[in-house]
Amino acid sequence: MRLKDIKSPEQIKNCSPAQLNQLAAEIRQFLIEKLSKTGGHLAPNLGVVELTLVLHKLFDSPKDKIIWDVGHQAYIHKILTGRMDKFDTLRQYKGLCGFPKRSESEHDIWETGHSSTSLSAAMGMAIARDLRGLDYYIVAVIGDGAMTGGMALEALNHIGHEQKDIIVVLNDNEMSISPNVGALHNHLGKLRTAKHYKWAKEEIEYLIKKIPAIGGTLARTAERVKDSLKYLLVSGIFFEELGYTYLGPIDGHNVSELETCFRQAKRTKGPVLMHVVTKKGKGYAPAEADSDTWHGAGPYKIESGELIKPVEGPPNYKDVFGQAMIELAERDERIVAITPAMSSGSGLNPFAERFPDRFYDVGIAEQHAVTMSGGLAVEGMKPVCAIYSTFLQRGYDQVIHDIVRQNLDVCLAIDRAGLVGGDGETHQGVYDIGYLRMLPNIKIMMGKDENEFRNLLYTALHLKGPTAVRFPRGNGVGVPIGEFKLIEVGTWEILEKGHHVAILAVGPMVQLALKARDQLAKEGLKPYVVNARFIKPLDEKMLKELADQGLKFLTVEEHAVSCGFGSAVLEFFNEQGYEHITVKRLGIPDVFVEHGSVAEQRREVGLTVENIVHHVKQLHLRERKVQRA
Repeated sequence: MRLKDIKSPEQIKNCSPAQLNQLAAEIRQFLIEKLSKTGGHLAPNLGVVELTLVLHKLFDSPKDKIIWDVGHQAYIHKILTGRMDKFDTLRQYKGLCGFPKRSESEHDIWETGHSSTSLSAAMGMAIARDLRGLDYYIVAVIGDGAMTGGMALEALNHIGHEQKDIIVVLNDNEMSISPNVGALHNHLGKLRTAKHYKWAKEEIEYLIKKIPAIGGTLARTAERVKDSLKYLLVSGIFFEELGYTYLGPIDGHNVSELETCFRQAKRTKGPVLMHVVTKKGKGYAPAEADSDTWHGAGPYKIESGELIKPVEGPPNYKDVFGQAMIELAERDERIVAITPAMSSGSGLNPFAERFPDRFYDVGIAEQHAVTMSGGLAVEGMKPVCAIYSTFLQRGYDQVIHDIVRQNLDVCLAIDRAGLVGGDGETHQGVYDIGYLRMLPNIKIMMGKDENEFRNLLYTALHLKGPTAVRFPRGNGVGVPIGEFKLIEVGTWEILEKGHHVAILAVGPMVQLALKARDQLAKEGLKPYVVNARFIKPLDEKMLKELADQGLKFLTVEEHAVSCGFGSAVLEFFNEQGYEHITVKRLGIPDVFVEHGSVAEQRREVGLTVENIVHHVKQLHLRERKVQRA
């Protein structure tokens, strides 16, 4: 059986361990070659090759439900379920999604992009299965990083309590994106080292059964012997105390061992936890040596492992943020950085090295990160919670209840605010303005370039109450970086004066607006271009001045139109009694934007220079019609 011949999981049902090992080698080579061109989540997938092969050999997908937590490790699953010929389009516009996607295949039964959701989904499916009187297996594959998420622990507890027939595969590679942290991670380390626990436990149980029953006392003593062994060999078997049959640790790259344990799990009633130990990046030396970098890498040279970097350009916003945080922390010893498992992604690794006592990576625990920031603020510190826009959604209750309601001095540094490219719809940071600006007390801001971003961060740390400083994924504009300067709260900046139309742009959209102005100027049209750097509070003084000139407004934001910045402008004019003001809003329409490059995503939703030009002309034409009337 060769990889090129596989079109469905049925074809590997009768494969021997030797044949599966051969397929594993071919799959690794396939992934290394394909992802060298497209980029993608290489290291996580190289670590689960044998595990995925055995899953599809022993379970009948899609009848049996295989759920991939986070989903960035589902590439092998996609290969085995008929999508190998689409890997040239991985994460490309209109191509293969980098995560499970129900519309792509009947085998993708649960869509994931955020971590720690698989166990709750598995529980829901198990309840539905049992209520309907059906018979199939449910397998949730969750990493040790995702297991630290509060939602996963809640589901783990519920499944154990209800004793549902669910197989939980704990893929223990000691990594999420950044290195894992926390007591549970340390506990798994103990389990990994207790190699003889399972064997010894089974031997003791066998010997006890051979002893003739001589009353309840002996039976209770036998139970105490088993428990004593358990706590002697592995201090505190967490999963068994929750009601699971624990199998492991299992070598996740040993096909025969995996098969044996999965067959045992299938025969076991109630919830089973299979502790599978894998090597992230296995089979590709650069990825094994640095699984953090290779978690989600861009294109690379296969032989050397050298990442193919784009032409040298402006600094990346995350690096600008990390450097600014170091400079600010050197000035103020109260500044503390907190992140939920994104120290590398948010550019905070240099800060962590420079200020190890003032840096906290709390793991995949967004709610905890936000509330912990509030606790720091109550005691006089200046916490900066660095978190992706799409991940902040998971800590929204804490933002409301613990930060904003108490009016605490917490700065939310919202990374990847806007469209994000290849990660697609689960990661688009296009909702945070809407869910934050309705909250009392909070101030929301976004700079037009990397220097203004630094100044807004500096300003936020001098303000009372909660602040949100948004910054996009990708590179800055390339402007000179100057000394930190305070920016007056609620003030905008007129970049170009004009007539008839005012373009109010937020963040990266300012650059598009300026380019549109240049094109329009060639045709004799000169709109105002305003850098609306404060989303809340608005610059009400400027809005009134522009409105009193009889201007029409075009708002441009890389955010959902509904509840966004443009909506705030409309609400302001409505509240102020401006009855004949025209406001046209450009932003993300009422759709989920799928994967592709940011440029392609912007074209899809109409956030382009050409579309801005078109709408300014339409507004100008409407103005001329009114004048003629």
